[in-house]
Amino acid sequence: MSLLKNGIKDLTKTEDDYMEKIKNLWFDGNRIYIRTTEGQIKSRPLEAYPELLEASVTERNDYMINEDGEDVRWDKLDADMHISSFYETTEPNKNNEVAAMFARFPWLNVSEVARRMDINKSLLSRYIYGISKPSKQRIEQIRSALHSFGKELLSA
Repeated sequence: MSLLKNGIKDLTKTEDDYMEKIKNLWFDGNRIYIRTTEGQIKSRPLEAYPELLEASVTERNDYMINEDGEDVRWDKLDADMHISSFYETTEPNKNNEVAAMFARFPWLNVSEVARRMDINKSLLSRYIYGISKPSKQRIEQIRSALHSFGKELLSA
């Protein structure tokens, strides 16, 4: 089994490092919570999981905790989450360069910009919410995609 942390393989952890298991899961406000078999409560902002942030309450609550207690699956959203993602402590920081680009043009379609850049929409959303920090090269790629939209609009 590969160990994923926000969708990225965590090479510093082995399966034995995750002794805790997910006992139950719930949502409150803009956060997702788990209670572990060890009795600990952990939470993450929904901005860390854009597919859950954008989902309806019914879609969020339609999940299954896998038998091993380490993974959660939302079939209808095609989304998965590993317990290791709850060890991440990054909170949203909407005061960032990518968020400013999208705030300036609120009518921009994040899915279309991500498609144009050939990246996952969830990754672009994590940049916008400040959960993930893009490289300088990635910021230039975002800027270039936005400029190409502007050029298309001018030529119409």
